Amino acid sequence: MGLSLALATARSSLLASSTQIAVSSRNVAGASSAGYSRKIATLVPGTGGVTVSITRASDAALYARMISATSDLAGSQQLLRGLQSLQQTVGDPQSTTSAAARLSALAAALQSAANRPDDATLARAALDKARDLAASLNQAAGAVARTQADADAAMGESVTRISDLLSQFDLANKAVMRGTALGADVTDALDSRDQIIAKLSEELGVTVVPREGGDVALYTDSGVPLYDRIPRKVSFAATPTYQSGTTGNAVIIDGVAVTGPNSPMPLRSGTLAGLSQLRDVAAPAYAAQLDEIASALIATFRETSSSGGADLAGLFRNGSTSALPSSKAGLAAAITLNAAVDPQRGGDPALLRDGGMNGAAYRSNPAAAGSGTAYAGRLTALVAALSVKQSLGSAPGPTGSMALAEYAGASAGWLESQRKVASSTVDQQTTLLGRASDALSNVTGVNTDDETALTLQLERSYQASAKLVTLIDELFKTLMNAV
Repeated sequence: MGLSLALATARSSLLASSTQIAVSSRNVAGASSAGYSRKIATLVPGTGGVTVSITRASDAALYARMISATSDLAGSQQLLRGLQSLQQTVGDPQSTTSAAARLSALAAALQSAANRPDDATLARAALDKARDLAASLNQAAGAVARTQADADAAMGESVTRISDLLSQFDLANKAVMRGTALGADVTDALDSRDQIIAKLSEELGVTVVPREGGDVALYTDSGVPLYDRIPRKVSFAATPTYQSGTTGNAVIIDGVAVTGPNSPMPLRSGTLAGLSQLRDVAAPAYAAQLDEIASALIATFRETSSSGGADLAGLFRNGSTSALPSSKAGLAAAITLNAAVDPQRGGDPALLRDGGMNGAAYRSNPAAAGSGTAYAGRLTALVAALSVKQSLGSAPGPTGSMALAEYAGASAGWLESQRKVASSTVDQQTTLLGRASDALSNVTGVNTDDETALTLQLERSYQASAKLVTLIDELFKTLMNAV
């Protein structure tokens, strides 16, 4: 009876050592795999010897911190990329192509024309500067619209990835639940599930809620169910074309809008949150500033009737409309040089000096048409008007009483400050994610040197158990021979 018990114990030890060696080898093989956590083979004593329980190294708090940092960084990176795109194309106040620089160039050209009102070349030069200014506003508005359209398209791609990841998560979660119920080794399935959650956290903020039986529920960082027994529906209708005033559609999760200004439970982090912030807040704010500049230009260069008629657009127009615009929305994209004064479209450059782009009633030069070439009153008034402080802007951009060129510079400066803040935030969050990932890796990662040393110890234990089995076998043979 004693030899039988000893043999059972030796065999149990042999099998346990074999399993532990296999687990250690598995750790060494998985050390270089992303998302792999160290597996731990723990001996559990029992009446028939020892068994091996396989668990994995984990830290729920560090893991939650890591996926939160991942979401924060992904959202900030998307916002930064969009702001950099806008800043590089339309937001450098030092560039000669910026609205602020073109406004200053127009003012200087008008002053030169006022100094020599009889020089048609100077008038044409001023009109060229005006045309360039209108074109720069058109181009800037187009860049903003493209940025919004690109963000909208990227939101659609993100929604597709989220739906695919939720389907993968459903399979992984059910595999964990089945294995847990059967008492099987589910450590690899847990790794796979965590990797899927990590990928999801790049797209949107995720909160993980563990449940009994190995089950897990997922919620957005604003509390909207994302996965609860089954994946929740995530939908989005793209808006391919943007212009000033266009409002993109919201991302809908489980019937709740999670992006957009009217969202009751908006996402706070992740790619979707960053793209929504760019599309729905930052880009429209800059577009409104460009529209403000265009509106002020049209108003500043308007013509006044001597017969009591309504003021009409002068040097700058809202498209081909002579009436002053009733709304600022879309003016940066629509502003153009008045065809009546544009020599490239058959206009008369002298109307810049004399007025009358809208007919004789709007003429400023008191001399008869074709005479009075020394008249500089209107040109001087236009130069002065560009320097007049007026109430411009609205939140979240620059606001206050300032000259038009000053406001254009403040607008470009506002965009640059937004980019700098976003860049600083990305740097900080990159550091936080790195530290969180390192801390988690220190707890769950595999040290190949330690695993190699452990394998050597286990092999010695295996050899000792094997020798014990051999000895017991010899004792059994001796006993049988004696009988």
